[in-house]
Amino acid sequence: MKTVIKPFEALGLGELYSLLKLRSEVFVVEQTCPYLDPDGNDPQGHHMLVYNSAQTLIGCLRILPKGTVHPEYASIGRVVVAPSHRGQGLSRPMLKQAINYAAAQFGACEIFIQAQAHLTGLYGSVGFEPVSEVYPEDGIPHVDMLLRLP
Repeated sequence: MKTVIKPFEALGLGELYSLLKLRSEVFVVEQTCPYLDPDGNDPQGHHMLVYNSAQTLIGCLRILPKGTVHPEYASIGRVVVAPSHRGQGLSRPMLKQAINYAAAQFGACEIFIQAQAHLTGLYGSVGFEPVSEVYPEDGIPHVDMLLRLP
């Protein structure tokens, strides 16, 4: 497995296509949620790409600086693992690496996420705590969560 993190402008066309394709496969098709995934925040982000040994993209997420999604906090979002690779323990290491990256790259002391409510256990396992009630976002229950780094 190979993991890289790149700012948006360093992504190659193939990398960008692969991450948008994976996100659409999961967030739009699998979750039957028609929404505009390219929301205007990708250009400000740094993107984690996780490849298997065949160099196929199997996971990705984006790390956004303070002020992009939330005025006070850096943010991690668009966390996705390909259906073929779920249950293999990829999400937690991805999140831990993203947290470390946000702290080092952006000086983040607090990181905000808008989590799908059924994933609060996953995010809680790496230190995020709920800071809102559950609310609908594009027809899917979500909860705001915050991680405060020591």
